[in-house]
Amino acid sequence: MATQLGYACINKQLRKQDIYTGRTMRRKTYDAKGLDYVSEICIANANDLIKIIQWNEDNNIKVFRMSSSIFPWMSEYEFTDLPRYKELRTALKHAGHLAQAYGQRLSFHPGQFCVLASPHAKVVDSAIRELNQASVIMDMMGLPNTRMSKINIHVGGAYGDKQAALTRFNANYLRTSPGVQSRLTVENDDKGSMYSVRDLYDYVYKVVGIPIVFDYHHHGFQTGDLTEEQALKLAASTWGNIKPCTHYSESMLIKENVAGKKPQAHSDYIYDEINDYGLDIDIVVEAKGKELAVQQYFENFSKKDKQLVSYVN
Repeated sequence: MATQLGYACINKQLRKQDIYTGRTMRRKTYDAKGLDYVSEICIANANDLIKIIQWNEDNNIKVFRMSSSIFPWMSEYEFTDLPRYKELRTALKHAGHLAQAYGQRLSFHPGQFCVLASPHAKVVDSAIRELNQASVIMDMMGLPNTRMSKINIHVGGAYGDKQAALTRFNANYLRTSPGVQSRLTVENDDKGSMYSVRDLYDYVYKVVGIPIVFDYHHHGFQTGDLTEEQALKLAASTWGNIKPCTHYSESMLIKENVAGKKPQAHSDYIYDEINDYGLDIDIVVEAKGKELAVQQYFENFSKKDKQLVSYVN
């Protein structure tokens, strides 16, 4: 194995050709047009996922994070209720088999509202539903039931009591489906009041065994009194025999001098060489330039003795 780089969700070059997997709709449209229109959108997204997987292979990209918007409003229905379910299942199965044949690693990263640590039952129930549905999609695609096909989230909030929030997170994780439990990972945060790698190691990994996705950029804002190397290696130690996955981005304010941006905002491109500290890891580049940022990185930093490929979270 070797360290691999990648990008997340949208391929900017293909998007200009109207090839993307984030077609969605407003709630008003969903209510008006129903599952027939949902099926139409889902099939278009799935067919374009196949095209993105092929593009990634043609461009030597082996890791890709899929958009969580493939199924609009997916918490509102069962996939089998969709009028064109069989056609959709066939397209997703083809996408998954193609990725497997090419040796590509696919993943999901549900959004900020997927919060297992919430003190509100309705929020937690919605998060569990979304995670379970994401796992079903991966099953439909024939993807591994391991963290090689990870579903990554944040703890979600401290709510004035970090320990209580972590306890809720762990308890609610155990309410998710077996497919989620075998795929879920958790990521360190970019605020001092939130969760460091050390927090996640001591109070999540050691309790329920969820591996940690190390985010280089986030670590600068919440170190947990660890150096970057220490935090990366601690996170990597939680993955067992599965290749660890990390995230990398840089500050738009600092690196691109864009006024008005918070230091946490991601830059368009990557300007520093990424240090993997001798580990074999997958690195999801979260720069806003997507695959263009990865391609520029290759041009600037690729070495003959190091294989670098691309990944979407």
